[in-house]
Amino acid sequence: MAVSAAAALLDELMGRNRNDGPNAQKKPVHWEDPEFCKYFMVKFCPHDLFVNTRADLGACPKVHCEEAKTQYNEASIRSKMQYEDEFVAFATSLLNDVERRIEKGKQRLELMNKTETPVSHSNSQSQKNQEQIKLLSEKINGLVQEAEQMGTRGHVEEAQGLMKLCDQLKEERDTLRKQNESIHWSQTYELAAAQEKQMEVCEVCGAFLIVGDAQSRIDDHLMGKQHMGYARLKNAVNEIQEQRKKYVEEREKQREEERKKRMERTRSNSKDIDRHSRDADRDKRSKSSRDRSHHRTDRKSDRHERERRRSRSRGHRITSSHSSHRHRGYNGNSRRDHH
Repeated sequence: MAVSAAAALLDELMGRNRNDGPNAQKKPVHWEDPEFCKYFMVKFCPHDLFVNTRADLGACPKVHCEEAKTQYNEASIRSKMQYEDEFVAFATSLLNDVERRIEKGKQRLELMNKTETPVSHSNSQSQKNQEQIKLLSEKINGLVQEAEQMGTRGHVEEAQGLMKLCDQLKEERDTLRKQNESIHWSQTYELAAAQEKQMEVCEVCGAFLIVGDAQSRIDDHLMGKQHMGYARLKNAVNEIQEQRKKYVEEREKQREEERKKRMERTRSNSKDIDRHSRDADRDKRSKSSRDRSHHRTDRKSDRHERERRRSRSRGHRITSSHSSHRHRGYNGNSRRDHH
């Protein structure tokens, strides 16, 4: 509401510790604290773009802190993605609204070219509607903040009731905005019809323009809050999406390089394993060949040893035989001598 909006403005101007005593310990600033405006830290707060215009969003219920924004800019890209996604979602919803308004404006021009001039509304009614829209926006922002606080404290039913009331107020605000758009279209058409000039719809903000109007009026429109606000929103969304696309491409490139390195290491390890396997096979074959050679050598040595033993045994038997013959011959001679 108006009080919360004023408090947020004071917090932005004087700091959130404005009511603390001189000796009070100040709470350190951290960009992830829920009291800070996420949109302001990402790019800018859309609530500041359309102040005192038909597209006025009311005062932002969050705090706009430059110190928190500096911390946010120094944070890692991955930790900021959620904030960027929320900013893009909110900005896209606003851009979709203006796209629908542009389409309706074009349809309105086509219809008005075929029919008579509609009945115009008074400027006083438009001003009353605009004041009512501003009050409703402040009430909606206050109810959303109260619902968030209720949800944080665990009062789910109370928070749901506040959100239902908030939805009703939004419907009432949308109705008033449609009435004001109808008034604006009718008044612009009447002005163009009176001047007998052709109308067109601005492709950025959806405003009606007079074809071939004076350059000063065109410049005033291009420098207007609504036109510049929607152009700024569109540029911010495109910039974030391009940065996100570049980040994803770089991450994918990095992953691809890591995959290539892993494949190269795998191939290198496979080559080493194959080389070690071949070396092991070669060593095994060499060892087997040596073992066979040693075995043949051992067998040959054993055969030689057996032959040598047989030869020695044969020689021993021959010698023994000769000795036996000599002994028998000696005994015979002795006997003959004795006889």
